[in-house]
Formats: sequence, structure tokens, C-alpha cells
Amino acid sequence: MTVASEAREALRREPFLHEALRAGVLNYTAAARHLDVGDEEAVAAALRRYAADLPDPEERTGSVRVEMQSGLGDAQSDEALLTVGDRSLAPGGGEFTALVARGDATAADLGEVVTRLSVEGVDVVAAGAVDGYLLVVVDRRAGVDALRHVEDALGA
Repeated sequence: MTVASEAREALRREPFLHEALRAGVLNYTAAARHLDVGDEEAVAAALRRYAADLPDPEERTGSVRVEMQSGLGDAQSDEALLTVGDRSLAPGGGEFTALVARGDATAADLGEVVTRLSVEGVDVVAAGAVDGYLLVVVDRRAGVDALRHVEDALGA
């Protein structure tokens, strides 16, 4: 395996570095040191070449509307906003808040939303997405702050 292919493979295992490379804000030498797959200079050079081949980050297009629904708790699956395994969450006086995005929300947006909430110190209790619909569940007390962060992450 070449240094370039090892560097690319290692970079794919580190999504935050991959996104920084796409955005053009990555320090190649520091990334090469972090990836630790060979000579730093050779790896940094391989990362520079790889960056030239990557598409620019996509700007968000379309529209998304985010709503907050408080009082989610355990419920029967037929009334649930979200069911994972044998646990279902639905409105009805529970301790959680759901942030529901509708419109041009995609399943791929879910990763960005969960990452943003994590960076902001908001614990995600549950999450799910299908094309056009994204749902994140947080503690009720974190709902208002989480709403702002989700709207910002989705460009709503």
C-alpha cells in the first residue's frame, strides 16, 4: 500500500479531519502527525494532493422548519414519534423534548445535527431521520438551547 493510499484510508476513519480537509482549514503537518501512518512530510504531501481532488463542502439549499415538542416519554409504538428497538417515545407528559425538522432535511443532516449538539454540550437521548423528516430527542431542560443549535446546523 502506498503512503498516499494509507493516508486516505486513515483520513476516512477520522471524519472530522476529512471535513476539515474538504473545508480547506486543515493543518496538513498536524493531521499527518495525528494519523501516524508514515513519514510526516510524505503524508502531508499526500493530504495536499487528496484535498485538491475533494469537492468543496456543499452549501445548504432548500428550506427546513424546526419545531419543538415538549413532554415526550415512553409510550405505545402506535402513537410514537420515534421507535427504536422496543422503546417508543411519544407526547404525553414525559421528561424529554423532541426537535422535529421537516422539509428538506435528510438522513445525512442527522450526523451534523448530533455533532453540533454534542459540541454545544447537549446530550442527545434519541434521534432518527428519513428523507424530509429529522427528529432529535433531548432532556426537556435543554430544549430551547437545542432548538437554536438545530436550526443553526440546518440553516433554518
